[in-house]
Amino acid sequence: MRYLSILCVASLMFSCVAFAQSGTVKHTVAKDETINQIAQKYQVTPYDIYQLNPDVKTGLKPGLVLLIPKKSSKNATVTATKSAVNSNVKTHLVQPKETLYGIEKKYNISDEALKKANPFLVTDGLQIGQTLVISNGVSTAKEATKKEKKESKEAYVYHDVQPKETKYSIAKKYNISIEELEKKNPEIIQNLPIGFRLTIKGSPPKQYSNPVVTTSETPVKSTAPKQDLMDYQVKPKETLYSLSKSFGLTQEELVSLNPILSNGVQEGMILKVPVQSTPVITSDFPKNTTVLSAKVNSNERKKMALLLPFNVSVLENDTENSIQERLKRDKFLNMTLDFYSGALMAIDSAKVLGLPIDVAIYDSQENKNGSNVSQILQKNNLQTADAIIGPFYQSNAETAANYLRLYNVPVISPLSKDRANPISNLYQSVPTNDMVKNTMFEYMRKKNGNIIAVVDPKKESTIQYIKQNQLGVAFASFSSTGALDGASITNLLVPGKMNYVVMETANTWMVKTTIKTLVEAMKSYQVQLVVLEPNATLESDEINFSNLVKLHLMYPSVNRENDTEAARLFKKEYKKDNNILPNTFATRGFDVTFDTMMRLVQGQTYQETTKTVTTEQVDNKFQFYTKEDGGHANRGVYILYYDDDLTIKEAN
Repeated sequence: MRYLSILCVASLMFSCVAFAQSGTVKHTVAKDETINQIAQKYQVTPYDIYQLNPDVKTGLKPGLVLLIPKKSSKNATVTATKSAVNSNVKTHLVQPKETLYGIEKKYNISDEALKKANPFLVTDGLQIGQTLVISNGVSTAKEATKKEKKESKEAYVYHDVQPKETKYSIAKKYNISIEELEKKNPEIIQNLPIGFRLTIKGSPPKQYSNPVVTTSETPVKSTAPKQDLMDYQVKPKETLYSLSKSFGLTQEELVSLNPILSNGVQEGMILKVPVQSTPVITSDFPKNTTVLSAKVNSNERKKMALLLPFNVSVLENDTENSIQERLKRDKFLNMTLDFYSGALMAIDSAKVLGLPIDVAIYDSQENKNGSNVSQILQKNNLQTADAIIGPFYQSNAETAANYLRLYNVPVISPLSKDRANPISNLYQSVPTNDMVKNTMFEYMRKKNGNIIAVVDPKKESTIQYIKQNQLGVAFASFSSTGALDGASITNLLVPGKMNYVVMETANTWMVKTTIKTLVEAMKSYQVQLVVLEPNATLESDEINFSNLVKLHLMYPSVNRENDTEAARLFKKEYKKDNNILPNTFATRGFDVTFDTMMRLVQGQTYQETTKTVTTEQVDNKFQFYTKEDGGHANRGVYILYYDDDLTIKEAN
């Protein structure tokens, strides 16, 4: 057997060498290289490469040697053609603006079949100039429909989601995959609501169905106001409900604009949506800021608790370091104490105002891996509290919220930026990074601006975010060596409107090139420089600050520059008590705590105030909204810019 294996390997090697000599070349795969890039380099199709290297359908690895057919080889072309005919295959060259959905509909082929014949679509996506293999030997869309009809005749099996159940546990219980479960129940792709009735097999009878939206084949007359439309490509897992919420339209209006939706939502569809619409999480939030007054009702005292990670036991058991030494190097402890110092000022302010609130502070003893939150909640009967602030770590805040969910006690997560799991009584007080960026783009679109992106090719996540979430944004060009083409920025500028240039790079040369190009362009165009997140390069000595002022550098922030009398008083009192000016965490400790206490004395529950009231404290805005998947988040983001007088101001 051993010799047989050696012989087979030797025979295979000989065959490869002989074939290579008669019409192929070798190519060594580089890091991050894709099949599509290799095919374009040698002017062949991905199908040609798969024919000679069938093993790479599962993926490419750096250093792997591929056999590539020579384009000029007549024999190779004939062989490929015969192979295509014998395997009942035809090809399609991807044109501009084509989508997977459109191609699949054109050839009546299912998404699964197309991706199976062209594995690079899964990793690289659809790109202009790709040559796709269209196989008639695999299941078509019609066959898929027949399969669905067959499944619908099966006996109906359902499952009602119970507390603490997961998709994994349910799929395992019925011996199916999570993918199959989501395919049967697309409503649970984003979350798994307790009590939701899942379809396991067959089609549900009407009396057992979860609420669904049905649309008539006859388009509903639109009540949407007339406005300019733009194209929007449907992303994976989007539904008619989520699309209508994203673009501020009713489902009937969306179907009226796009009759194709009457047959359901498909990934890759190109829809017509209003130009001024940009996907936001929801629009049902209070917009006008309200100054809450101290409404004192002596007959009803409120109960609030703070769960803060002092980790006293860790400090007491640390025999190697003194508290002073630990404070020098423990950033998490310093952050906790800063937040606590601000919270204490808020509690003192509430006492001065005579607010009837009892506040308890507990050591949550938390880290990334756990806490003693559950014990604190049980031991101290906190299910009777009117509000809980903390813990710090997202997972621990979710533990507290889950425990208190049945008692409807609001849990305010004070510092986490993570996207929270859908828990009805959890309130994320810090806007997520995506919300911060979305708000910036929403502002630019409301100003009817022309948006241009100058993004370092290394910032792949930012490029992907803009392409997927911010349609219509034009990108500046880079050379093959990664050099920015300043002329490409100028060519994208539009006269007669504000040109917002979103610059995302830490490369000093790239920053200088962008700024120089924009300063020169100001002679003929309206231009404003925009960044989506803090950029240390802009603060270096190599960047001329006066140019940033000329370009009115603009950016989104969860904190504002507050120079009001109230803010100055806060800083003065804080310095008086702590011998230092408050930092971001101290100010946030005050803002979150004081805002919560003021909401509790409005004659409403904390939850009721978040539905109707947007507030501002010293540096932070609290504009809560209910997320589609459950729970609550804050979209209180400021748009700030450098003004001509060298101060930072809030944009209108």
